[in-house]
Amino acid sequence: MKTVQAYRFALDLTPGQERNVLAHAGAARLAHNWALARVKAVMDQRAAERTYGVTDERLTPAFSWSLPTLRKMWNAAKAQVAPWWAECSKEAFNTGLDALARALKNWVDFRTGKRKGRPVGFPRFKSRRRVTPSVRFTTGAIRVEPDRMHVVLPRLGRLKLHESARKLARRLDNGTARTMSATVRRDGGRWYVSFTVEVDRAERVPARPGSVVGVDVGIRHLAVLSTGERVDNPRHLTAAQTRLRQLGRSLSRKIGPDRRIGQRPSKRWERAAARLGRAHARVAALRRDGLHKLTTRLTREHGTIVVEDLNVPGMLANRRLARHIADAGFAEIRRQLAYKTSWNGGRLLVAERWYPSSKTCSGCGAVKAKLALSEREYHCEVCGLVMDRDRNAAANLAALAAEFDTAGSGPVAARGADRKTRLGGQVAVKREPGTTPVGQTGTVPPQVGTTDHVLAKAH
Repeated sequence: MKTVQAYRFALDLTPGQERNVLAHAGAARLAHNWALARVKAVMDQRAAERTYGVTDERLTPAFSWSLPTLRKMWNAAKAQVAPWWAECSKEAFNTGLDALARALKNWVDFRTGKRKGRPVGFPRFKSRRRVTPSVRFTTGAIRVEPDRMHVVLPRLGRLKLHESARKLARRLDNGTARTMSATVRRDGGRWYVSFTVEVDRAERVPARPGSVVGVDVGIRHLAVLSTGERVDNPRHLTAAQTRLRQLGRSLSRKIGPDRRIGQRPSKRWERAAARLGRAHARVAALRRDGLHKLTTRLTREHGTIVVEDLNVPGMLANRRLARHIADAGFAEIRRQLAYKTSWNGGRLLVAERWYPSSKTCSGCGAVKAKLALSEREYHCEVCGLVMDRDRNAAANLAALAAEFDTAGSGPVAARGADRKTRLGGQVAVKREPGTTPVGQTGTVPPQVGTTDHVLAKAH
């Protein structure tokens, strides 16, 4: 199975190498801003001409916003715009032009309805002090040295790694991976190099292919499994909150930048800001490490994993819980489960957003009309079941897998459920005509390496 994945390694750059990388990042920013200025100038000119009554045939000619067109324009004007262009790799300028071409395409697609999701605005000019320095190389000498502690990039030369690249080097030596690009980026005060690699992964099977587990994510416990296991929430942001407050107060006492009067930040302010950035980067790294370990263990052990389609933006509207929800990383858990199940030969089922997993009794299927968030135990008034609230929800999620297999294989629409919780009734899975009805014998083999959406209604 061929897939595209990234390998990220920390770098140990010398001061000279860091200046060279920053020069390449600045070249990318310059090319981006120059091309954006050309685009805006033509758009503004055409808009002004229309106000004068000029017909469309006589307007200032427009040009394509594709990367080849922007690159051709840059090559024609780079001698005047950047006389020092030969000191940097051509990939540096291509990085800025490619970012602008993608941003313009996303803006057009959103305006025309081709792109869904959050609103996409028109691209903005990149500031030297606010933008994250990065440069991407797609051609030239990109390789890992035999000692696996150095990498070679175009014009940047031989860079020392902070950690061994043996995992990537083994695949490259065996011919099971092909390097597509390399990106050098500064994150939290440290430089990283990320290799985008096309990997030929071996077909894998989970340790228990027939195992089905429901995963209910939360704040008190990061994940509660239908097997009864509870994964504690480390709450890395809460643990680091005291130090973050101290660093924030220290930063506020320094002379920072002020764009209104053109004031430059002091050196002490820059050092304090760097310390605060490193503290936040450490929290993010700890969170990312814990989530990777959890999702890898689940996908390697269980053949079917069932999760909920949570409305995370709506949950973040709760000002009392927003910070804890963001610290848990609900969306990241689902994202990692989606691609890791395909890597390990399993499947991921996503329950419909309005499926009442917490309000439904896992024993008899009765549904409560209301269930306060403070009620941590589920008490069923029909069968008398008493169970932990989160484990009851995980058990209901795991039960959806059997109903999905009975209803039929293949993706099922995930929208259309009613937001209102109705009393009584069993949870049903939408099925296509001709498939085995729920409750009768006969199952459909699960689809390996897929992410399916289960439509569940209480009726």
